[in-house]
Amino acid sequence: MKDQQGSNRISSGVIAAVSAAVVAVGGGAAWVASQSGNTPAPLTSNPSQTIKQPVQVLPTPPSNQQTANIYWLKPTEKGVDLVPQPVKIAATQPNQALEAAFQALLAGPTEGTESTTIPKDTKLLGLKMDNDEIHVNLSEDFTSGGGSTSMMGRVGQVVYTATTLNPNAKVYIEVNGKQLDVLGGEGVELEQPLTRESFKENYPL
Repeated sequence: MKDQQGSNRISSGVIAAVSAAVVAVGGGAAWVASQSGNTPAPLTSNPSQTIKQPVQVLPTPPSNQQTANIYWLKPTEKGVDLVPQPVKIAATQPNQALEAAFQALLAGPTEGTESTTIPKDTKLLGLKMDNDEIHVNLSEDFTSGGGSTSMMGRVGQVVYTATTLNPNAKVYIEVNGKQLDVLGGEGVELEQPLTRESFKENYPL
């Protein structure tokens, strides 16, 4: 009887020990599992997994370019024609565009069959725009050289270039700040103000 009770105690002790071991192992496994769940994932260098920021499209700034025409002379079978050459000019104000157009005109043509009768030393001394009136102040070189055809040709170049932004504008040509009434040695009289229409009518090329 005592042997049976002893064996029962041994069996109970063994069961308790085994149970404690199982609990310990299970708790350790649970702790390991919980710790492994908190471990951050390793960084990857795979480009396909890189997060790309959205591309910001900046608004296009407003264009500061204006188109103006400068006028050259082109010989024809019947005489001479005034032909326009469009140029893009970086300007925000009409007077800036017109000043740049005159600088290109006075520099002379660079290619093609077009020509100019404006003396190459002519300089733009000033340009004033007042409503539909345009005052072009040129250096005295503008009046030098050439016959009546040459004089009328250069006047036409100035008038048409000056009115490129406003074809109906009235143009006053000045030399050294004074209104030009007679041009050249042959005495070409200018009836100012000049317009495109009055030029066609009074100064045929």
